[in-house]
Amino acid sequence: MSFLEEIQKRRTFGIISHPDAGKTTLTEKLLLFGGAIQEAGAVKSNKIKKGATSDFMEIERQRGISVATSVLAFNYRDRKINILDTPGHKDFAEDTFRTLTAVDSVIVVIDVAKGVEEQTEKLVQVCRMRNIPMIVFINKLDREGKDAFDLLDEVEQKLGLRVTPLSFPIGMGYDFKGIYNIWEKKINVFSGDNKQTISEGVEFDDVNNPELDNLVGEDSANTLREELELVYEVYPEFNKNEYEEGKLQPVFFGSALNNFGVKELLDCFIDIAPNPQPKMSDTRLVDSKEEKLTGFVFKIHANMDPKHRDRLAFVKIVSGTFKRNTPYLHVRNNKKVKFSSPNAFFAEKKEIVEESFAGDIVGLHDTGNFKIGDTLTEGEKLNFKGIPSFSPEHFRYVNNADPLKAKQLYKGLDQLMDEGVAQLFTLDLNGRRIIGTVGALQYEVIQYRLEHEYGAKCTYENIAVHKACWVQPEDEKNEEFKEFKRVKQRYLAKDKQGQLVFLADSPFTIQMTQSKYPTVKLHYTSEFE
Repeated sequence: MSFLEEIQKRRTFGIISHPDAGKTTLTEKLLLFGGAIQEAGAVKSNKIKKGATSDFMEIERQRGISVATSVLAFNYRDRKINILDTPGHKDFAEDTFRTLTAVDSVIVVIDVAKGVEEQTEKLVQVCRMRNIPMIVFINKLDREGKDAFDLLDEVEQKLGLRVTPLSFPIGMGYDFKGIYNIWEKKINVFSGDNKQTISEGVEFDDVNNPELDNLVGEDSANTLREELELVYEVYPEFNKNEYEEGKLQPVFFGSALNNFGVKELLDCFIDIAPNPQPKMSDTRLVDSKEEKLTGFVFKIHANMDPKHRDRLAFVKIVSGTFKRNTPYLHVRNNKKVKFSSPNAFFAEKKEIVEESFAGDIVGLHDTGNFKIGDTLTEGEKLNFKGIPSFSPEHFRYVNNADPLKAKQLYKGLDQLMDEGVAQLFTLDLNGRRIIGTVGALQYEVIQYRLEHEYGAKCTYENIAVHKACWVQPEDEKNEEFKEFKRVKQRYLAKDKQGQLVFLADSPFTIQMTQSKYPTVKLHYTSEFE
């Protein structure tokens, strides 16, 4: 198979939503269609003791939430599909933002009863900024929820999208009879008893056919006919180019838990979703069809396997072919590196792959060489943009609770911070360490993982910090900067990269500092030119 054919087979997408809208369940069902698993386990269901394939950290199993992005791949109808399942919980939004730099399209999951929630709004905003193509999946139709047209309006207004339904529900909740697939002109009748297997649809090109009354009952059939007329009148016709440019978003209805409407979503997705897309670097636009390899690290995960202290760097391949045992340039270190066991993923199962192509995600074993945002090439010096560190919103001192385990604690902190779970600042004045996170739940995750993966215990202590600002002086030798350092020395720290950071205790302090020292610039992200 030629190199270009391989790239055209690839589809890499992320699934985003508010917590609890059914993201992980949908991921599981997609894997079921790919034949990758025999039966699916819902995140919370006690009937199925399996636990979801994509949640592999112990803390996720205990709480029924996903805290780390998982990468899953499967083949379906001669396409290779890579799914990035992201955490919905807002405390882990930073991980999700980074993941969005590695996908070519997105599926947005919305809960039929709750409608559009705030976390969904934030994530969709990021997708719109980058013009990522989106498909909307309205989930949990087997429960009572909002009217389909009201939901479509809400999606348009709150998320600023322009939608067109490609499937439509017949009833809802107790009256839920099935789904009419507008895209393929088929009807799927809901029986409610096939949660873990796959149901077939009935071909139906004419809804005026009286056969429909026998399938779903006369009332439901008439309602469907009226609603479909409305749909054809009100919503624009589906146009693939507009979808790919991020100007039109198709909508599907279904119930992931009951495995209903998922196949329709997947079949349409495969037909319309974009191939691997070009990506902007600091020097030029890199096209996915180029022969030479380029790729970047968007995530690092320590201790994938607790028995072996291993770290995996997840690399999204932007162009070319990644081959095993071939030396590539690590741009930031300016060193050649080669990898003897690059991994492809399937939740917990990893396989060593000989070669991967643009659009794929590869896991590379890392001994501490990689940071998030690093680029690999065949020699060209370029860096991909748009993978920043955000200024944290919560700050705490971290103290060692077991003096005999100091080494384990620092090693653990070091590795977890490389993962981008949180950020570590070391005070210039006394060397005390401060952890900054985007959400408070991360402190628990860090404490839990330090103890279970590194055998170290830590305690936290509050500190009055409002924001971390990265400091950029116009001239390091001028008097103004020296005075700034002298006056503010109690609040100065270094981040992990050794950049100078000012820990301000209030918005007022930031304002005063900026006006008093105009040549010292303060930034809220670490990525500034």
